[in-house]
Amino acid sequence: MPTDALTPLHFTPIFKPALWGGTRLRTLFGSPPTDERIGEAWVLSDHGQSPSVVTNGPRAGTTLRQLMDQNRRGLLGREADSHATFPLLLKFIHAECALSVQVHPTDAKARELEGPNAIGKTEAWVVLEADEEAQLYTGLNPGVTLDRLRQGILTGKVEELLYAHEALPGDCIFLHAGTVHAIGGGVLLFEVQQTSDLTYRLYDWGRVDPKTGRGRELHVEKALASVDFGAGPCRPESVTDEGHGRVRRAPLVECEYFTLGRWESSRPFRAGAAGQCRVLVGTDGHAIIRHNGSEYPIGFGDVWLLPAEVGSCQCIPHGPVTILECGLAE
Repeated sequence: MPTDALTPLHFTPIFKPALWGGTRLRTLFGSPPTDERIGEAWVLSDHGQSPSVVTNGPRAGTTLRQLMDQNRRGLLGREADSHATFPLLLKFIHAECALSVQVHPTDAKARELEGPNAIGKTEAWVVLEADEEAQLYTGLNPGVTLDRLRQGILTGKVEELLYAHEALPGDCIFLHAGTVHAIGGGVLLFEVQQTSDLTYRLYDWGRVDPKTGRGRELHVEKALASVDFGAGPCRPESVTDEGHGRVRRAPLVECEYFTLGRWESSRPFRAGAAGQCRVLVGTDGHAIIRHNGSEYPIGFGDVWLLPAEVGSCQCIPHGPVTILECGLAE
């Protein structure tokens, strides 16, 4: 086990096949193309049988699970005692076709429905690419009740009950657990979420899985029990912060599970924070992350974990860059 100080950490993407996926994610991460449809690339995960593996430095080949076991305090700082597993899961999603209409439970509802160790799923999206007229569905329209949603499922008229809007690159959507949602076809986005993969499908557009010749399993009763009918639509935010001549991180989401912000700059800036675990995600342009005399490149699709032990790092853009910064809630 390495005993030297932690450094910025890069991980191998974990590709997840999906009926609605395409080929964009393998291309994005420079992997050889296959005929398999890929819907998600998990770029930072400590979930189940899918732990991320370090690609760089003395800890190359080490999983995030092992890092949590070996040096949780160096990784998480003052949040170390609060988490047995790394609490965030980061991924890129490419929807060539629409995802199912679905909902994730809260922590309390997850424990009620799945057992004492189950975890809910609150998440946030940042749209990176979108076809013309591509749609997102983020919440129910005002006035939709349990009975109306159940009837919509039975009659195949769920779409008219959903808050639909155009998917625009740069938009951020925060989806608290209990929000009915779906990603329309033709969208590439980044997602940060709780470390959970608990999803209940309400409706799947009537499609058939070509591998089975049948529709995919729905989880209607558990889904309906998980919906927050008082929440209404989740509208997108497109936040920038010029900083009155200074470079500053524009806040996008701050919730009980994570924070999410966005850097947009062509000038050097410091990202991360002393004693706190942060993750930098490149979404446009190229830059160098500089720490302790070493340099780490970050471009579109690159994800770097900055352990709490590392603290803040200098980012040096090569022209205009956009970098997302995720953190643990305190």
